[in-house]
Amino acid sequence: MPAVLKDIGQIWLTNVAIVLPAYIAFAVSVWFVLWVALRRVLARRKIREDTPAPRKLRTEFLYSVRSIAIFATVSVGITLLARAHAYPLSDRAGGWGAGWFWASLALMIVGQDAYIYWLHRWMHRSRWYRMLHRRHHFSSNPSPFAAYSFDVGEALLMVAPFGLLWPALIPTPWAASLIFMMHQIIRNTLLHCGYELMPARAGGRPWLDWMTTTTHHDLHHAEAGYNYAAWFTWWDRWMGTEHPEYHARYAAAARVTLRGAEPADAPA
Repeated sequence: MPAVLKDIGQIWLTNVAIVLPAYIAFAVSVWFVLWVALRRVLARRKIREDTPAPRKLRTEFLYSVRSIAIFATVSVGITLLARAHAYPLSDRAGGWGAGWFWASLALMIVGQDAYIYWLHRWMHRSRWYRMLHRRHHFSSNPSPFAAYSFDVGEALLMVAPFGLLWPALIPTPWAASLIFMMHQIIRNTLLHCGYELMPARAGGRPWLDWMTTTTHHDLHHAEAGYNYAAWFTWWDRWMGTEHPEYHARYAAAARVTLRGAEPADAPA
């Protein structure tokens, strides 16, 4: 038994050693570049006029670190199941070539986007909201450190069902799963960064209007009944849950003028 526990501990530490430094390095870098080094240069792209207090940033950071530790714990289960040959499809997929590698990564990202959308909507409507999702909405004015500021239940729901089931159902190379994890860290941190970085088209809409922007997610923190999507705007548009003023708010943050609208001089 001690040998088994030691093995589990080593798996856990390995997972923490991969994910935690990646999150800390990226979140701190985004915070320093946007909130310190380029603060004046990007001042017109800041979505909110006010800035969270340092104590708030520290709290968000500590809860995000706790969530990363929970993700690593779930990863122990995935690793043990993989050793028990519970994921034969993913074990084989590593030899299916570069084409399938990138296709499986795209499928995993799109699949998770659908999963998060419906989970997110359920958490807002569920009587379990206070237990599962309230912590994340304590960050009413998000920072890069709020990306994983979750309650324990939300952290588990974000990673466990999807992470445990996806490799059993879809042949996804394990290396693609690692890139998938890094994609989450990068996108989620940027969605909470407080600055609108997506370039605008001539008409005032985002360049990649099918991707969520920082403004898109910031609106969810400001008015929680809208914009549940994670990575893409599809589900919010299909289900009618995108904020009706999203494009106007984006244009204000990006300092452009929507066609037929007055110049956006200040964020709403």
